[in-house]
Amino acid sequence: MIKSKLPQVSDSIFTTMSRLAQKYDALNLSQGFPSFPVDPVLKSLHQEAIGQDQNQYAPMAGLPKLRIKLSQMTQEQHGAFYDPDTEICLTAGATQGIFSAIQATVHQGDEVILFTPAYDCYAPAVELAGGKVIAIPMQVPEFTIDWEQVERQVSDRTRMIIINSPHNPSGNMLTQQDMLALQEIVLRHQLYVLSDEVYEYIAFDGRTHYSAAAFEGLRERSFVTGSFGKTFHVTGWKMGYCLAPKAMMQEFFKVHQYVVYCVNRPVQQAIAQYLKQPERYTELGKYYQRKRDLFLNLINESRFKYVPTHGSYFQLLDYSAISEEGDVDFAKRLTRDHKIAGIPISVFMDGNDPKMLRFCFAKEDEELVQAATILNRL
Repeated sequence: MIKSKLPQVSDSIFTTMSRLAQKYDALNLSQGFPSFPVDPVLKSLHQEAIGQDQNQYAPMAGLPKLRIKLSQMTQEQHGAFYDPDTEICLTAGATQGIFSAIQATVHQGDEVILFTPAYDCYAPAVELAGGKVIAIPMQVPEFTIDWEQVERQVSDRTRMIIINSPHNPSGNMLTQQDMLALQEIVLRHQLYVLSDEVYEYIAFDGRTHYSAAAFEGLRERSFVTGSFGKTFHVTGWKMGYCLAPKAMMQEFFKVHQYVVYCVNRPVQQAIAQYLKQPERYTELGKYYQRKRDLFLNLINESRFKYVPTHGSYFQLLDYSAISEEGDVDFAKRLTRDHKIAGIPISVFMDGNDPKMLRFCFAKEDEELVQAATILNRL
């Protein structure tokens, strides 16, 4: 029998809820993937790449044309230059980028600060690297960070701080003041940052996404991860990227080459062509804001309470006026008895239960109408 390196890990809540949704034929708003079709242009570009025999290994860091485009995009969006040859890597989804950055940086006994509720891939990657997770709860219901508390948690063993904005599951976004506070702590203690920015183009109500790349002190000590899968509704293509200064990226490459070596060439080829029209990513926030507003308007008369999400394609709903059940039990009952699946967020908060479920609104309008009809009956 193999001795487990992750003895506490079992099926993720995403797997659990999707399995329940399938079992009870429920509307699945739990997992974060779009239900609508991919742009036919992007599909055609992918097919063309395969037809043109772009089917062998790509360079380890990714196709040069895509790395060059990423460099240009980052300079345009955040005023930050990353050398396409030495500071950019295409990854098998942002998750692989996150894993590789942690393995490259965290050593046995190092401490890594993260903020709960936290996406579930962070902590296991830290533990596999021999590190210790220092979890700092965000302030509910706003899901903000107390930077004085962060300062108090930094020790001589602290190696890295992980941030995520727009945030999954809350949809909150770090402000410029947040990023400056983080930068001050990072520079004072010479820490590294892993900035998960997979929803970077999905921001609402005129809000600005502040990337770690946009702040010189952070840029010099940060791995920044992103996701074309999230941006272009192709989560199954598993195409992400990582940006970092040369010295940090050299260590990242050492891990990357032995985890995957390189990633899907025809997908890279297609995305490089697709990115030639910037509105395909710069207009994404407007697209999803319409869906958010539709969903919230439809449930406005329900007993759920909510603060409109600031970014991402997730909305938290407070059900405390409906039930006193724990969120896991309530989510399972909704799936079984009312045929709609959401994600209980206590599983990302060390058991702290604010009586909220996360619902994904990256769905067809008809599905959002169906979801609202169910939720309004509760």
